[in-house]
Amino acid sequence: MGHPEPCAAAQHAAVENLLRCWVRETDAPAPDDGVLRVPLPVGGTALAVPVHYWSPTGRHRFGLPRLADAPASAPPVDAVTVAALLVRETSGDQGPDGADLVARVADSVRRTAVFLQDRGERPAVASGASDPSGPSDPSGPSDGSDLFLAAEQALLLGHPLHPTPKSREGLTEAEARRYSPELRGSFPLHWVAVDPSVLATDSAWTERGRRIAAPRLTARLAGDGAAPPDGYVLLPLHPWQFRAVRHRPQTAALLDAGLLRDLGTRGAPWHPTSSLRTVHRTGASAMLKLSLALHITNSRRENLRKELHRGVEVHRLLRSGLSRQWQAAHPGFDIVRDPAWLAVDGPDGRPVRGLDVVIRHNPFRPSDDVSCVASLVEPWPHGPADGSDRHAARAPRSRLAEVLTRLAGRTGRPREAVAVEWFLRYLHHVVAPVLWLDAHAGIALEAHQQNTLLLLDTDGWPAGGRYRDNQGYYFRESRRAELDARLPGIGEHSDTFVADDVTDERFAYYLAINNVFGLIGALGSQHLADERVLLAAFRSFLGGLASRPEPPCSPLPAHLLDSSVLRCKANLLTRLHGLDELVGPVDTQSVYVTVTNPLRP
Repeated sequence: MGHPEPCAAAQHAAVENLLRCWVRETDAPAPDDGVLRVPLPVGGTALAVPVHYWSPTGRHRFGLPRLADAPASAPPVDAVTVAALLVRETSGDQGPDGADLVARVADSVRRTAVFLQDRGERPAVASGASDPSGPSDPSGPSDGSDLFLAAEQALLLGHPLHPTPKSREGLTEAEARRYSPELRGSFPLHWVAVDPSVLATDSAWTERGRRIAAPRLTARLAGDGAAPPDGYVLLPLHPWQFRAVRHRPQTAALLDAGLLRDLGTRGAPWHPTSSLRTVHRTGASAMLKLSLALHITNSRRENLRKELHRGVEVHRLLRSGLSRQWQAAHPGFDIVRDPAWLAVDGPDGRPVRGLDVVIRHNPFRPSDDVSCVASLVEPWPHGPADGSDRHAARAPRSRLAEVLTRLAGRTGRPREAVAVEWFLRYLHHVVAPVLWLDAHAGIALEAHQQNTLLLLDTDGWPAGGRYRDNQGYYFRESRRAELDARLPGIGEHSDTFVADDVTDERFAYYLAINNVFGLIGALGSQHLADERVLLAAFRSFLGGLASRPEPPCSPLPAHLLDSSVLRCKANLLTRLHGLDELVGPVDTQSVYVTVTNPLRP
């Protein structure tokens, strides 16, 4: 993989993440002399950071920082120290949330080093896919059989603008081996039998025109290995989650009353995907989105009942005729559906949190070359092994770099020209369909890079896309009447309608800043294309949509073209304030800051 020392590579990646967050959240300008200075007035010093690449979209590349007043012989500042210094400047002390952030940075660095070490010791077998990149390719499947799973398990570094992308406090080392996609973990599920009197469920799953109830789906997935007692229904749980919830008062009472029966861990193994809690099994008709009471990035990942309703609701809405219209305009794009779920209610009728499962369609064959955009663009680490910056200025490799290099060789064209065309095709196959859904239905998708799946053709060109996530829908309040006409009662249980101004803010962040600007920044920082050229291409694409004479049009293109600043999620501040993005009103779940719009020339 090219990273000679996993701990150094993990440290370097974490330091870059923290610095990128600081630059974005303070809207810091590019330095004139190639050295970023991070003032630390509370500490009476500053950080001096070599800049190896300054990205108009925020995907900067830095060398290792040093304290400005430290002697030349002093070692560089590590990630935990950078985090502690930034916490002190922001909060004035090491309060609970600040201390928690520093601890999570340390945990994320440690786990990332383990992932890199493991991937170096167990390199993937060449996949034989459209873009085989040899036995050292960390994104290749371990067994050459399932390209979707291989891509899901290849995201070793995670979100490049998050301070703690791989923190998983609560997992032991043995559990991490079993449950981490980065370590190619796998495990059987834990099965619970649920008395029908406390079962909550819904299903819009159909086969050959007939609705299939969710209990029938879980029984099918369990096979013969977990037969329930007569009259009971099978509920699959993450093994770690069952151990975490079994002693909660509500769950313990249900177990004592015999309304829940513990059937134990059994059955065929399932594989964690990039979200950690959604599990996949090659050849199964469904994936399962499980609750997991771990803090991952900005949230504790337990399903909310409104999210369960939302997945089924969106599936029914699309089947009402909207999908047919959408597919006529953009046949290569769709939503990975979440059409069924099971959960548990207490005797009082209230949801018992943590005992639930979303049953998600698995639309992918093992041979489909599909990956989340985050996995496609993530650079393969090559951090400095000796504390120097001698590796830092190298152009990082990624699966996307390999795809473009092969396309350039196959077509005989310069790689940068191929990269620009590849980007334009991406806009056509992924961004245009997402904007269509907002324009024609008033539905904005939280289409960040981990939620956006890209299908590549046999040559490596974008050929289609999928969106996944039953959390990430914004129904515009201004379109409530027409959405209700499509599906009467929509939003009643799912709490999905959002004020238009909040929708605009979130849509601009997730689709434009995170997804498209993130792709532009990856192409630029990996020296695959000039970001200025790609930004001009994006402006032209948006201008074509905004100037169409026929309505409707999403408000996003005009907003992106006309605004000198944009609102952007601040992951460092969100973590520093200890916010959980699944708690409270949508407009206060995370911190947003104002940043310069790179689309404005």
